Amino acid sequence: MKRVASLYLPSWSIDRLRRIERRAARSAEADGRAAFDALGVDAAAERAQQCSVPRGGGWRPGARWARTDPGSGLADTRDQVESAVASLPVHRRPAQRELGRTSEAAATPFRELSRRTEAAEPLFRPGTRGWHNEDLQATVDALPAHRRPSLQELSRKTELVENPFRPMPPDEPGALRRMGRMPPVLGPGEDVVVRRAMKAPRRSARDGHGGEAGHVAPPNLAQSLKQLAAMPAVQFPGEGPHPDNHGKSAPTAPGYGHGRFFQTGRTLATMVARVCDDEEASPLPAPVDEPPLVTVQRSGARVEIAAANEAARALGIGPGTALTMARAQVPGLDVREAEPERDAADLAALATLLARRWAPTVAVSDADGLFVELTGVAHLHGGEARFCRRLLRLLSRYGIAARIAVADTPGAAWALARFGARDTVQIVPPAGHGKALAQLPVAALRLDAAPLELLARLGIEAIGQLTALPRAPLVRRFGRAIADRIDQALGQLPEPFEPIVPPTRVVVEQRFVEPIATPEAIAHWLRELMQRLAVALAKAGQGARAVEMIAARVDGVPQILRLGFARPTRDAAHMLQLTLRRIEEIEPGYGIDGIALIVRRADPLGAETLAPALADDAAPDLAPLIDALINRIGVGRLWRIAPVESDVPERSWTRTAPLDPPQRETHKLRADDVRHLDARTPDHPWHPRWPRPVLLLRRPERIDHVLAELPDQPPKRFTWRGTTHRIVGAEGPERVAGEWWRRAPERMAVRDYYRVEDEAGQRFWLFRRGDGLRSETGDLSWFLHGLGN
Repeated sequence: MKRVASLYLPSWSIDRLRRIERRAARSAEADGRAAFDALGVDAAAERAQQCSVPRGGGWRPGARWARTDPGSGLADTRDQVESAVASLPVHRRPAQRELGRTSEAAATPFRELSRRTEAAEPLFRPGTRGWHNEDLQATVDALPAHRRPSLQELSRKTELVENPFRPMPPDEPGALRRMGRMPPVLGPGEDVVVRRAMKAPRRSARDGHGGEAGHVAPPNLAQSLKQLAAMPAVQFPGEGPHPDNHGKSAPTAPGYGHGRFFQTGRTLATMVARVCDDEEASPLPAPVDEPPLVTVQRSGARVEIAAANEAARALGIGPGTALTMARAQVPGLDVREAEPERDAADLAALATLLARRWAPTVAVSDADGLFVELTGVAHLHGGEARFCRRLLRLLSRYGIAARIAVADTPGAAWALARFGARDTVQIVPPAGHGKALAQLPVAALRLDAAPLELLARLGIEAIGQLTALPRAPLVRRFGRAIADRIDQALGQLPEPFEPIVPPTRVVVEQRFVEPIATPEAIAHWLRELMQRLAVALAKAGQGARAVEMIAARVDGVPQILRLGFARPTRDAAHMLQLTLRRIEEIEPGYGIDGIALIVRRADPLGAETLAPALADDAAPDLAPLIDALINRIGVGRLWRIAPVESDVPERSWTRTAPLDPPQRETHKLRADDVRHLDARTPDHPWHPRWPRPVLLLRRPERIDHVLAELPDQPPKRFTWRGTTHRIVGAEGPERVAGEWWRRAPERMAVRDYYRVEDEAGQRFWLFRRGDGLRSETGDLSWFLHGLGN
C-alpha cells in the first residue's frame, strides 16, 4: 500500500533568515578567532627573539633569576647568579630590581582569627549537654581535612534550644524538661503554642525522643559529626538540596536540638521556598527568545506581511496583515524583505538532500512543504515513526521548525500536517485517512478562495459535511475542482507529483585486465574516454567547466589531473589536447589499473551550431588560448577586471573569469516612473573624465615630508620609500567622499586626489585625507595610491 509523508515547514522563510544570520555570525567569530590566533603566534615569535630570559611557567619577568630550587638548572647561589649575568651581553643583562624579585606566595592581608576556647567564648550554647571541647577537638581532628566542619556549621545544630522569636526567661523552672516533651520542628514558621498544647509527644529515633517523656538521650558525638560532615554546607539563602533529601547517611539518634539544618529554628520561609519547588505552582510562560520579525512583499499598492515568526504571531500579526497596521501595533517590529525565489531555491535544495539520503521520491508540495513517499523505504529507517522523529531531529538541529504527517494519500497527509492535531508527528494507520479527514475544515482540501467563501456561506465547515452531500449537485454548482480534491484525498483518484531528481555527475571509466604504463597506451585510452565523455555530456545537455582525470595505480596511489575551461564545452578534441599536454605529469609506477574522467563542474549547453565556424569574417575564439594558459599557470592567475559602481578607487573593480560577459544590474522601472524620460545612456563606472592610473596599488602607501599649501594646492615635494621626488606638474584635486552607508567613520571622510609628475618624468597618483578646512574630514596625511597615467 502506498504511504506518503507530508513535511510542513510553517516558518520556512523566517528559519532560513535566522540560519543565514547564525552562519554569518559564526564566520565572523571564526575570522576573529583566527586573527587572534595569528596575533598570538606572532607575539610568541617576537618574545622568543627579544630576550633569552625565560618568561613561561607562570613566573614574572626576571623571577627565575632569583629562583633557588635545587636541580632546576638555574643559578642557585649568589656567585652563580653574578657569573651568569656577567656572561650575558650588555643589552641582555637584567636590572638589579629584576634580580631581587622572588615568586613567593604573599601573606594574607587579613588578620588571622584566634581560636576560640571555652573560657574565652563557649563553643556551644546552653543546651548541648554531653559535648566537651576536648572530645570535640579530638573527633574533628580524626576526620579527613575535606570533611572537617567549620565552626559556623557546628554552631548551627544548637540553635533550636534558644528560640529566636520567644526567648526563654532564665528563672523559669523546668523549662528544659518541657522543651524535651515538645515534638520536633517540622517546618519553618510552626507555632510554638500549638506544639505546647499537644498532650502526647512524638517519639521517634529521628528526633531523639525514644525514651520517657522529658528524657533527653545523650548525643553520640562521633555519629553526629559523621552525619554533619556528610551534609553539604549551605552558605547563602536558597543554596542547598531539598530538605527531604538532606543527609543520606544512616539514621542516628542525636539529642534534642541536634536535628538537621533545615529543621532548626534559623531556617527562614524564604530560604525553603527557594530551595523547595512548589508542585502546585503554575509553570511560568516560556520567555520569547527573539523579537517580533516579519517579511513583507508588495501586493499592488499595498505592502503586506508574507511571513511572521512566533513572537509576531503571538501579537496577532500574521501573513496578509498590512505593514502599516503591524507597525502601529508593534512600533519596534523587525521588518525584512521577502525573498520568495531564494526560499524556493533553498526548499528545492532541501528536497534534493532528502532525495539523496532519505527517500528516492521527494517532491515540493507548495512554498512551505514537501512530499516524501515512504513506500518501501520506512523499514530502512526503523519504521514510519522513527523516520519522522529522525527527520524532525535533523531539521531542529539546524533551527527549522517542522511538522510531519503520514497517510495513504498525499492530500490526506497534507491536510493532517497543516490542519490536524498540533502534534509534531501524526501517523494515520492504513485505510484510516477517511475518518481522520472527516473532522478537518474544508480548507484542508487545498481549494481556492472563492469556493471556500461560498462553502462558508452555505454553512459547510468540515470535510465530513462536504462528503455527505450528493456528488452531482456539488459538481454542477462548484465544478470538478472540489470533487477531484475529495477523491484525491480519499484515494479514489490518483494524484501524481513531480519528484525532484538529484543531479548526478557525468563519469566515464575504463578498467584494464592488465596494467598499462606506457605513454602511448595512456594516450590511446584517454582518446577513447574523451569521446565517451562528449557523448555523455551531449545526452545530459551540459558542457564541462572542470574535468578531473584519475588514474588508479596498482599500489593504490592515484594520479590526478585537473582541467579547467573558460566556457562550457564538450569538444572532445580540445579536451584531449589539453590533457595530452600534461601527460608527463602522470607517474604510472608499477602500472595503471583504470582511468576515470569525472566532470566536477558543468553548465547547461544546448545544441551547437556550425554557422560561426563556416563564416569567413568570424571573430577569433579566445577560449582555446585561455584554456591552455589556465591549465598551465593555474586558474587563480588568469582573470579579468570588471567595473563596480563605487567612487572609492579600491572598491571600483573586481575579478571575474576571463570570458564571462559583463553583468550590469538593471532595475525594472514602473510604467509611470519619470526616469523613463531620460533617454541618455548611463555612465560607465570608469568614465574618461575621471582618469585612473595604470597601476593601482593593493593598499595605499603613506608618503612623508610632503610640502603642500592648504587647502587645495598640490604637493611640491614628497618622500616615498626613502626617495625624495620634486613635483614639476600636477592636476587636481579630484574629491572623493566616503560611502556613508557602508561604515559610520566614512560619513565625513574626504579624499583629495592629485596627478603629479616629478623631475624624472615619473607620474604618481596621490591623495590627502581631509579637505584642509575641517578636522573631522581627515588628519591631512598623504598617501600614494597609483603609478602611471
